[in-house]
Amino acid sequence: MSTPRFALPFLLCLALLAGCSRNDPQAALEAAVQQLQDNLEAKRPSAVIEQLHAQFGAQQHYDRDWAARTMTLLFMRYKQVKVIALSKNSHIDPTYRNKGYTQAQVTLTGAQGLIPESVGHYSVKLEWWLEDGEWQLARLDWE
Repeated sequence: MSTPRFALPFLLCLALLAGCSRNDPQAALEAAVQQLQDNLEAKRPSAVIEQLHAQFGAQQHYDRDWAARTMTLLFMRYKQVKVIALSKNSHIDPTYRNKGYTQAQVTLTGAQGLIPESVGHYSVKLEWWLEDGEWQLARLDWE
């Protein structure tokens, strides 16, 4: 098959996906959640920090600086980092359309080789704020 036969459907799919994320806040929120997971697994701390709101807080006393230091240590210690979302559910606040929430059951693993050296299971709650058309992580809590 020729390249033009694939090009049109490919471009159409990209246009549809781009349209969904801009016009559908729910789809954009879910994309932000996936992007956070992808950035963590790809060990891109600067990309993760860009997703954090300026007023980011975790467990009611950690801030963006703590997040940056923690990621740096984690990424230096482990060659491979996996974030496995066993379940996740995101929704937009029905009253405040600029707030979104995600609840997830997550397994976090770290390894130098093929076999994980560290495994932890967490129940996480994320609060997202919509700023200038982008969902940013504002609050993070876990058990």
